[in-house]
Amino acid sequence: MTGPATGEPGRGRAAPSRRQLLAGAGVFGAGAVAGGLAGSVIRPGGAEPAGGADAPGDPGQTVPFYDAHQAGIATPAQDRLAFGSLNVVAGATRADLRDLLREWTTAAARMTSGELIGEVTTPYAPPVDTGEAAGSPVARLTITLGYGPSLFDHRFGLAGKKPAALVQLPPLPNESLDPDYTGGDLCVQACSDNPLVAFHAVRNLARLGMGVLEHNWMELGFGRTSTTATAQATPRNLLGFKDGTRNIKAEQTRLMDDHVWVGPETDQPWLRGGSYLVARKIRIFVENWDRDYLQDQENVIGRVKISGAPLSGGTEFTSPDFAARDSLGQPVIPPDAHVRLASFEHNGGTRILRRGYSFTDGIDPQAGTLLGGLFFIAFMKNPAQFIQIQSALAADALNEYIHHTGSAVFACPPASAPAGTGATTYSPDSRPAGPNGRVVRELRSG
Repeated sequence: MTGPATGEPGRGRAAPSRRQLLAGAGVFGAGAVAGGLAGSVIRPGGAEPAGGADAPGDPGQTVPFYDAHQAGIATPAQDRLAFGSLNVVAGATRADLRDLLREWTTAAARMTSGELIGEVTTPYAPPVDTGEAAGSPVARLTITLGYGPSLFDHRFGLAGKKPAALVQLPPLPNESLDPDYTGGDLCVQACSDNPLVAFHAVRNLARLGMGVLEHNWMELGFGRTSTTATAQATPRNLLGFKDGTRNIKAEQTRLMDDHVWVGPETDQPWLRGGSYLVARKIRIFVENWDRDYLQDQENVIGRVKISGAPLSGGTEFTSPDFAARDSLGQPVIPPDAHVRLASFEHNGGTRILRRGYSFTDGIDPQAGTLLGGLFFIAFMKNPAQFIQIQSALAADALNEYIHHTGSAVFACPPASAPAGTGATTYSPDSRPAGPNGRVVRELRSG
């Protein structure tokens, strides 16, 4: 992530003024976030990387910051994740939170366009930017913000703005939650093809929040476990199976509208065009799995391990035939196979957009086994969708090898439009399709 290193005129691109960002596109301040200003990584002298920012595989490629929806949801999934859950500290006020969201807007706009969050020039003050990503290409960085249920308690006068669907998840099958990995007032999801850039984004936003926010928990993902675009190849999870073959793709706009984007059904108009994020930390007991024989692994999942095809036949993208039976009359795809129980056919048509990552937390010092698994992230128009699917997985054969240890739910508001479009951050009536300024308009009035 490259940016101006000195205050010399003509070096790097001039930072947008705070007034411009807030008047036309105070994304965080409006309760909505996205993932990057269009263009390339900014380099000293304003040079673009060779081949242009849109060249295939270009590490300097950016993702548009301003759009109808936050980036980092339908965006083609990047390879790396840094996810932070944060809480507002005791004594912080509504004005403190409002001002911090404004600062986050400015910082996010700069980081996602490949710049440092400010000039690092004052020798006798802490650096404005932590600096570890200086010189690194932005690598499609997106930053996505979510609000947890606890943000709408008595502290900031926001109880009347809390969506009815934004509540803590109920107890679900196969979980033993660690309180150190649950909940949060806010979350920041930073995704990039560069792990340092993703980490830098969460670290810098947390640093800006010192005195207002504190870390609740954090997770780093090192390999995506889903595809969100048709051009992406299906990745594999730590079980060694292809993951997310039947995931919703961004190009499937009807499915996105039906299952992912919040619409007029919400009781809170400010959330229209946004989405709900469910995060689950899932431990995989890889040593046990690695000792299981191939046929049983394939029966547990319901797919052929290497090709990814359903056990009912065909190729990876052939629809599973859940009615198919073998010569003995037994289901070809076992009744407790993961692919069957998680399917939309088994759940009344319910679908979600998965966007998870593999993770590892090192080695269990007592058992000597790997502390790793799937950091499950999914977006949906109502958390009830996840509850329905996860409840159906109570009989999942995979439960022998996995366990849910962390959980959180957040409301992710829509994004905002840039200055000059007639859409103003604090005027909800100016964007009837996505009046995303209402939450922080209330913050301003306090």
